[in-house]
Amino acid sequence: MPRLLRPLLATIAFAAASSAFAHVSVSNAWARASVAGQQATGVFMDLRSGHDNAKLVGVKTESAASAEIHEMSMQDNVMKMRAVQSVDLPSGQTVNLKPGAFHIMLMGLKQPLNAGDNVQLTLEVVHEDGLKESIAVTAPARALNSGAPAAKSGGSDAHQHGAHQH
Repeated sequence: MPRLLRPLLATIAFAAASSAFAHVSVSNAWARASVAGQQATGVFMDLRSGHDNAKLVGVKTESAASAEIHEMSMQDNVMKMRAVQSVDLPSGQTVNLKPGAFHIMLMGLKQPLNAGDNVQLTLEVVHEDGLKESIAVTAPARALNSGAPAAKSGGSDAHQHGAHQH
């Protein structure tokens, strides 16, 4: 093998090996359009870690004052929402961030989010080996009555994020 090819092949091998960990895929991303005066909304998507057990640990956006990972659950016959530190992304399984379950909450919207607008997000993921990954996501906004996918568990898609107490 010629001497000049060795560094090139080593670089290609390193790039392939280092990108092997960076495989959390995102699909079906969407945001709920806001209504007049609403300062918060939800963002939903499907996440899948193909190579290791990873965790979604944070979200950044320029569209709102803050973005948090939230979970909704039924407690004493009342639907409650709370911020969580992370969401586990088990290897080979799709984790659905959806209405009525885990989702991303945008609070302090900088402007109304209209159907057809796009929300730019950066997901922060930590992999089992400690490596960190940032994933850029574009989530198109859908109107409340647009027929957005309902929660697969039979839950309602009609809850209003702006009305929750923390």
